[in-house]
Amino acid sequence: MIPANMTVATIVPAIVAITTAANAAIQGGADEALQRRNRYLALGDSYTIGEGVDAADRWPMQLVRQLRDAGIAIDDPRIIATTGWTTDELSAALDAAEPLGKDWALVSLLIGVNNQYRGRPVDDYVPEFTALLDRAIAYAGGDAKRVLVLSIPDWGVTPFAFAGSFDPEVIAEALDAYNAAAARICADRGVAFVDITPVSRARGADTAMLVEDALHPSAAMYAEWTALALPVAQRRLNEAKTEARTE
Repeated sequence: MIPANMTVATIVPAIVAITTAANAAIQGGADEALQRRNRYLALGDSYTIGEGVDAADRWPMQLVRQLRDAGIAIDDPRIIATTGWTTDELSAALDAAEPLGKDWALVSLLIGVNNQYRGRPVDDYVPEFTALLDRAIAYAGGDAKRVLVLSIPDWGVTPFAFAGSFDPEVIAEALDAYNAAAARICADRGVAFVDITPVSRARGADTAMLVEDALHPSAAMYAEWTALALPVAQRRLNEAKTEARTE
């Protein structure tokens, strides 16, 4: 029943207000769910934390900006990475950071250069990288399509390496073995493997591509990596969005 003191003039605005509020709540819930689906976890070492560059110039940050430019809503990355980390040190850091959850829309992994730098054999790298990749897949809700791995860049072409009398051929051979192993493991699990090593070799001796230490990449080099990772990440996130709509 309609109270005696209420008229059509008062009822209609009230209904509109309730409907608008309900729609806003629904949309807000949808937006919140979308943001949860589009969280990004970036795992690695100095190449992910961006040693020597501003935070905004790290390649995961550049990737996020370009994804947004492409119309994909995604949060700033949570980065778990430190200069000098090896595979086992990243694993220990993830242990300390748990629980990280299993609802990350995108997880990237770039790790292994410090294993090589310390002279560790690739046979030791394989099981440790495999374990990290499996964790990355778990963080993505078990969906390997939401994970991408970047190859290890070749630091042997940098002025730092030449100044230190490192043998670039020895470094290249070791990194090729590391990257070949990582690529095989990724293929076995259906994880995208983004090969940034060629561009690191082609442009890694250019001082404009390096920060002041003449070893770590500059924002310009990270832009090259981002250009290679972008279409892969964009495709995977769009696929995930389509799958979510059909569920």
